[in-house]
Amino acid sequence: MGGIWVPGADAPKATGGTQATLREPSSVLTQHAKPGELNALGLNGALFRYHGRITWYDSKEAVMRILMINHFPLEGSGSGTYTKNLATQLVKLGHEVCVILPVNTVDIPQYQGVRLHPVFFTNPDDPLATDAGALPFNFPCFTTHPVSIVAFSALTDAQMQAYLAAFEQAIQEEVRDFAPDVIHGQHVWALSSLAVDCGVPLVLTAHGTDLMGYDKWPEMRYFAETAMQACEKVICISADNEKLVRDRFPQYADKIVRMRNGYNPDIFYPQKLDRTEVLAAHGFEYAGQDIILFAGKMTRFKGIDILMDAAATYEVACPNAITVLAGDGEERGNLEAQARELGLKRVFFVGNVAQDELARLYNIADVDLVPSRREPFGLVAVEAMACGTPVVATNQGGLPDFVNESVGALVNPEDPADLARGIIDTLGRALANPAWREDIAAYAVGHYSQAVIIRELDELYREVAAK
Repeated sequence: MGGIWVPGADAPKATGGTQATLREPSSVLTQHAKPGELNALGLNGALFRYHGRITWYDSKEAVMRILMINHFPLEGSGSGTYTKNLATQLVKLGHEVCVILPVNTVDIPQYQGVRLHPVFFTNPDDPLATDAGALPFNFPCFTTHPVSIVAFSALTDAQMQAYLAAFEQAIQEEVRDFAPDVIHGQHVWALSSLAVDCGVPLVLTAHGTDLMGYDKWPEMRYFAETAMQACEKVICISADNEKLVRDRFPQYADKIVRMRNGYNPDIFYPQKLDRTEVLAAHGFEYAGQDIILFAGKMTRFKGIDILMDAAATYEVACPNAITVLAGDGEERGNLEAQARELGLKRVFFVGNVAQDELARLYNIADVDLVPSRREPFGLVAVEAMACGTPVVATNQGGLPDFVNESVGALVNPEDPADLARGIIDTLGRALANPAWREDIAAYAVGHYSQAVIIRELDELYREVAAK
């Protein structure tokens, strides 16, 4: 069981699973109510702090070992961020977590308490940074990744066999050495299919891009079908995502569990920052402009070309607005050319940024944009909202699950005029009511903080492990 500490009452007693409140503000709380001190009182669990609220999660139940498998590194993609967030929060609960993942550099980010098992690939843009035993090609993608533009369909038969063999070996090694209670496969796809005969319960998460792969590459559908047949449960991260899974795998509808995606509250929260300082770090001056932000991969389904067309309208209607685009991808060159052809004067490309820096950009932005043609969930929108930034997003995919007039606006996809209208209206609302940001952040915290959602996952793991 778990409980919520809300400012205003006494500390919890050593009974476990209690709900209580404290009179001290959260900054003092985290200084005085440390998990180790609570454990000494007989309160075995973990503290999570987010937006002025402390969550106590009782972990008296047995510690579990969770093996996660991801098709991509933990930085640079939505599924990577999802996996990283889950892993770090599960470790906070006292669980042991190992992640098998592809990397194409020896400079691998580390995460406190998380065991990593990298499978090495070669980045042709930086071959000297590659491990000596790496596979001689880059890791494959459904669309693109900031450090790989290789599609699954581009692999030769020999490369695909080498890819599968390397991950099958990694999985077998960790099943033997780490002895997981549950395997959590990210994507209904190739690597998850390798875990079906391990004798360990398998949980999947459908991320959406895997379903794009299922539609694009019929010759590879056996990966998804094998994983779906063998798994105990498949997590769907939005209503749209669930519909896509049901449509493609109706025979496995009883395995579907809807579970919200969540953001990392340790990174994304409201901050008072100097806009001049933040933008100077990216090489341009701030002169009091209103800031419109896009963050994400520069690939076609993100709809950034529609944003460029919309900017031609809102730059005229909002002469004090600038547009900052954070991210990279195969479409960046085309988008920069489009901006020049449209005569856009106040659009700035800043490239990929780390999550800490992305949080800083969200915090100085007046409006955040998610103009995707279809977005399986839209974690970037939740992260922006957690920082208090209103969001203009398309009414497709998973975005309508949580974007509405109380936090921004929904617009039609493939419609530059409607996108421009939504941006102009939302920017006006934001400038007229600065306190709106507090309400937006509170909404995100109450519904989409990983610190809350992780309890649902913990219960799911225990359910499948007990079968």
